[in-house]
Amino acid sequence: MYKKLIIAIDGPSGAGKSTLSKALADKLEYLNIDTGAMYRSVALMAQRQKIDSHDEQALKKLCADLSIRFVREKGQERIIVNEVDVSDAIRTPEVSLLTAKIASCSSVREAMLDLQRQMGQEGGVVLEGRDIGTVVFPSADVKFFLSATAEQRGLRRYKELKEKGIKVDLQQTIADVESRDKADTARTLAPLMQADDAIVVDSTQLTIVDVLQKMLVVVEAKQAEAV
Repeated sequence: MYKKLIIAIDGPSGAGKSTLSKALADKLEYLNIDTGAMYRSVALMAQRQKIDSHDEQALKKLCADLSIRFVREKGQERIIVNEVDVSDAIRTPEVSLLTAKIASCSSVREAMLDLQRQMGQEGGVVLEGRDIGTVVFPSADVKFFLSATAEQRGLRRYKELKEKGIKVDLQQTIADVESRDKADTARTLAPLMQADDAIVVDSTQLTIVDVLQKMLVVVEAKQAEAV
């Protein structure tokens, strides 16, 4: 019987974390926890309630009143906030940029950190974000850090948004990715950082299938060690 592992996948926006986290969780029959979607959900609700991104008290109350959960529906993972499906609404460029500001709020990070640890403490989980291996679960059994050039990540995001019918400009999307990178790495609280013991995978020239296969080899070796 294999031990249920805690698997952390970190990396910048557009590196393929969400897609690979879902794919890896499916292969292992683990729970996938998209932590970025959790922060995006807070940003969306703050936007809808017109809460300033610097208003710590209002954001703290917002988080206390939020119910966030993940469900699988027809093979697709959906995020439900206060019993409303916000899976598509949290993926707009406006919410993406606001998320970087919201995520730097200590009250928001504390609330999401507690929730993420509750979700993952029993193992059998794949968590993806920007500080999983360094802050959320520094003792995770397996840590990956996905990277890719800003140009490639911007192109991926551009295609994703176009497929959803959202009108976007490629160069602006790449600029948004670069802006998000700066915000994520420069913030004082839990900045985007590669864990010292993380396995780095550059996905710039690799397909999702290629990266997934590399990850599965590592996870299977770890599972064998833990038997």
